[in-house]
Amino acid sequence: MIQLPKGTKDILPDEMYKWKYFYRKIEEICRSYRIEEIKTPVFEYTELFQRGVGETTDVVQKEMYTFDDKGGRSITLRPEGTAGVARSYIENGMGSKPGPIKLYYAMQMYRYENVQKGRYREFNQLGIEYLNTQAPSADVEIINVATKILDSLKITDVIVEINSIGCPVCRKKYQEILKSFFKNNLENYCETCQNRFEKNPMRILDCKEEKCKKLNETAPSILDYLCEECREHFEKVKSGLNELNIKYVINPKIVRGLDYYTKTVFEIISKKDGFAVLAGGRYDGLIEEIGGAKTACIGFAAGIERILSLIDEENLNIEENIPELYIATIGEEAENIATKIVSSLREKNIICEKDISGRSLKAQFKYADKIKAKYCITIGEEEIRNKVAKIKLMSTGEEETVGLSVEDIISKLS
Repeated sequence: MIQLPKGTKDILPDEMYKWKYFYRKIEEICRSYRIEEIKTPVFEYTELFQRGVGETTDVVQKEMYTFDDKGGRSITLRPEGTAGVARSYIENGMGSKPGPIKLYYAMQMYRYENVQKGRYREFNQLGIEYLNTQAPSADVEIINVATKILDSLKITDVIVEINSIGCPVCRKKYQEILKSFFKNNLENYCETCQNRFEKNPMRILDCKEEKCKKLNETAPSILDYLCEECREHFEKVKSGLNELNIKYVINPKIVRGLDYYTKTVFEIISKKDGFAVLAGGRYDGLIEEIGGAKTACIGFAAGIERILSLIDEENLNIEENIPELYIATIGEEAENIATKIVSSLREKNIICEKDISGRSLKAQFKYADKIKAKYCITIGEEEIRNKVAKIKLMSTGEEETVGLSVEDIISKLS
């Protein structure tokens, strides 16, 4: 039997209702903030990610699905959404529109990485991007949007962690200080950290290996080396979060895994398993890096599968696709009447079902129970003759008489 490739997953009908619930919540919140939806192609030229995400990142070096097309051009399945959105911003002249441009997407991404809880090689990512705004208040609003989304999904057992990684000017000095700190102990770090030492020493702070985390405990903090502009920006972000009563902790070890980040970076961490539920930050140099004008931006991304796994754990009461009514029938005439009734009810957006599999009456009742129908009506010769039937509340077995007109049935359902 042919099976799924490792790191992929079927989304089956019995869990699709959770995805729809998630998308409804996202649409509601984004609409209230006037954040508009965007979709970009599933593949881009590889150069976009090499320049935008960064040559030294794990994403570019280890995780991208890259291939040559029939024209010999190097193509990559999108491993993240921000670079594609930045490319679209430039290519479609969005910079000429009044800023900020506020966008969101929920799209499939592809990374060849270790499969773990809530993380796949083909995965769905929610992203929200604010483009063409350098004000600290934009950082505050984007973090506020992130917390609103989680609150709406009743995911509350989380910690908001923030940091500033400065700008290229103050970061350069800090990286030299970091290298001095790591140098004396470098042989005790993991191989990945040793490889990062020359090209991107800040990424060593982000290592998840326990021995490296312990060695990093006394590492110098970038917050002590911010330039005046970056320090002032971070203070205003903290002040704005305080005004909104958004609780946060400062974590100077947050550096994020992509090269395009500057100034504010943040993660929202699940207290239960320690994983990041969502993460993001400011990327003021990305659009210029891939060929556009200097444009300040900020955004975040979240793995939808990971969020849905938290929704499962919280045992949320999400409305399933459960029918209000099931009509059981005896005989051909009853089936024809039931067909007309369910058709009329569906036109009024009432979820209802009838037998379309030729089941016996007993099997129909079992099926109505299995699909958790709220009410059940049985129509046979006697019901057709009298133009009334019994409507049964399945949870209690309580029965009432109901006329066979659509209006009478609706009045009983409500």
